[in-house]
Amino acid sequence: MTHLPVSDPFARVEPGPRKEHKRLILSCALACFNELGIQATTVETIRERANSSIGSIYHHFGNKDGLIAALFFAALDDQLALTHPRMQAAVSAKDAIEALVQSYLEWVTQQPGLAQFMAQARASVADGPFGQELLQRNKKRYSHMLEWLEKGVKEGAVLALPRETYASLLIGPCENYCRAWLSGRVKSRPTDFVQVFAQAAWRSVATAGNAL
Repeated sequence: MTHLPVSDPFARVEPGPRKEHKRLILSCALACFNELGIQATTVETIRERANSSIGSIYHHFGNKDGLIAALFFAALDDQLALTHPRMQAAVSAKDAIEALVQSYLEWVTQQPGLAQFMAQARASVADGPFGQELLQRNKKRYSHMLEWLEKGVKEGAVLALPRETYASLLIGPCENYCRAWLSGRVKSRPTDFVQVFAQAAWRSVATAGNAL
């Protein structure tokens, strides 16, 4: 059996020796989805790459939709593991926004394979049987940021905008650049522009007197 490196994100979200085969399946599924595309990849393709059994894959993930969702949620959990401690250490809404942007850009730079998969799988998960779970996970993902924004609104530092618009304003430009980088349309790494995107994110939600 192939042994995954300790730095592999699946070892962080699915730790322990008993889950080694599950991590291997996730890793092989990621490679297949990125190389062949989600539609063209079959469970049999993944089984062959992982040198596993169909029964083992269905035991862990139920079906192809379950495997796609498990991979997508593992990526979200790995992002959150990087973002959450920085968000807790923030002392202001501006600090929290910088932490959110920086951790996202760092994660994409460190995990381009997972980031590439997420870009192509987002609609499939959102529109599939795990769409409701994705909504709940996204609420958790942005809950700390929303708390900071609400505090900033009360203090007069942040614009009172519809809650559903904040994520697009803060992360949307980063995601757009990261997609361009992942596709090879731009060459500079996302982390090269942390301050550019962090400042732009802050200015997009800050009140006039606090935009600097």
